[in-house]
Amino acid sequence: MGETKNTSLDTVVTGFVLLGLPHPPSLRTLLFLVFFIIYILTQLGNLLILLTVWADPKLHARPMYILLGVLSFLDMWLSSVIVPRLLLDFTPASKAMPFGGCVAQLYFFHFLGSTQCFLYTLMAYDRYLAICQPLRYPVLMNGRLCTILVAGAWVAGSIHGSVQATLTFRLPYCGPNQVDYFICDIPAVLRLACADTTVNELVTFVDIGVVAASCFMLILLSYACIVHAILKIRTADGRRRAFSTCGSHLTVVTVYYVPCIFTYLRAGSKSPLDGAVAVFYTVVTPLLNPLIYTLRNQEVKSALKRITAGG
Repeated sequence: MGETKNTSLDTVVTGFVLLGLPHPPSLRTLLFLVFFIIYILTQLGNLLILLTVWADPKLHARPMYILLGVLSFLDMWLSSVIVPRLLLDFTPASKAMPFGGCVAQLYFFHFLGSTQCFLYTLMAYDRYLAICQPLRYPVLMNGRLCTILVAGAWVAGSIHGSVQATLTFRLPYCGPNQVDYFICDIPAVLRLACADTTVNELVTFVDIGVVAASCFMLILLSYACIVHAILKIRTADGRRRAFSTCGSHLTVVTVYYVPCIFTYLRAGSKSPLDGAVAVFYTVVTPLLNPLIYTLRNQEVKSALKRITAGG
C-alpha cells in the first residue's frame, strides 16, 4: 500500500493505492490477456497509420492526413499512460503508486486527452473547409497553417494538464489513500482530499465538461454544414465518398466525446458505470481509431497497398 508519514499535525499521504476495476477473481487472467492484446493492437495499428502517413508523399503533404498522423501519435501515448498501469490490476503486483507517479499520470492523461479533444475539432474544421469551401481550401488550410494549429492544440493541452494537476495536488491529502478507480483522475482523487474541493469541482466542470461539450457542439455544427453541402453534390459516387470520409471521423468523435462528457459533467458521481465508461474512451477509442480510419478511408488503404507492394 502507499506509504504515509507522520507529522506533528496530521498524516500526510505520500502514495496512493489504485483499487482498479471491479472484477471477479476468476476472470483476472482473461481480463489481463484482453487488455494486453488491446494495448498491443493499439500500438501496432496507430504505428502503422503514422508510418503510412509519413512514408506516402500523397498523404503527408495534405492537412487531413497530417492531423490523422498526429491523432495516431496521441493515441499511442494516451494508451501507454493508461493501459500498462491498468494491467497491474489483474496481477498479484502491488497496486500502490507513489505520489509523484499519480501526479504525472493525471497530468499526462489530461494533457494528451485535451490535446486530442482539440485535434478532433481541427479535423472537423478541416473537413468543413474541404467540402464547403473547396476552391479556397488550399489557402484557408495549408501545411503551414495546419502545423501552427496543431502546435496550438499541443500548447493548450499542456496548459490544461498543468492547471488540472496543480489544482488537484495543491490540496492536502491526509486521510485514506485508496483511489476507487483504475487511474489517478480528478474526481476519484478529489474524494480523498482533506479540504474543500468546491473550486476544483467548478474548474473541472468548466474546463473539462463545458470545453469538451463546446468542442463537440462545434464539431456537430461543422458536420451539419458538411451534410448540407454533400446533399448538393449531384453524383451519387461523390456523395458516397464525402460521406465515407466524414463518417469515419464523426464515428470516432462520438465514441470519444460522449463518454468523456458523461464522466466530467457528473464529477461527483460514484456510479459503478463510471469505470466502464472511462475504459471505453481511454482504452477502446485509441484501438478503434486506426481500424475506423483504415477500413473506411480509401486513400489510406491505397497507400498501405502501395507501401506493402514496395511502391
